[in-house]
Amino acid sequence: MTAPDLTPRPVDSVPSRRRRRIGPTLILIVAIVAGGVVVTQFLTSAVDYYCNVDEVGQRDGCDPDRRLRLQGTVTEGSVTSDGLTTRFDIEFADAVIGVDYDGEPGGIFKECIPVVVHGYFDSDRDRFLGDRVEVKHSDEYVSVNDARLSEARESACQPSA
Repeated sequence: MTAPDLTPRPVDSVPSRRRRRIGPTLILIVAIVAGGVVVTQFLTSAVDYYCNVDEVGQRDGCDPDRRLRLQGTVTEGSVTSDGLTTRFDIEFADAVIGVDYDGEPGGIFKECIPVVVHGYFDSDRDRFLGDRVEVKHSDEYVSVNDARLSEARESACQPSA
């Protein structure tokens, strides 16, 4: 029987542990960075400040340069549509803001009712660009936002029959 060769191998022929760990480490770093970007984007888009029309530019968080949920009453006689965009005004406490909504709001949307429009201000045209319209239609909404709805109802116009 021959004795095993116990001669040390040259350093170049042994893969270093450092080289073997680079691949999984890079994958882990990329996954953590991608997860951070996704979470940051989600949290940024989830934080839309809820403001009444009269609070824009007046209350902290209701700045015209950020995404908002804008609450007011659809002004009587202001709703127009060209098939692509619905334009209307919403008012609250004697303040009025023009809204451009891409498409038809649908549902029970009409003049003289309280709505919440999600979107942002177009700095070039000084109008609010809405991408979602919510119309009060459930008791759950009423119980959560009762004080705001009471204020909106007081300033609402009476719809024509």
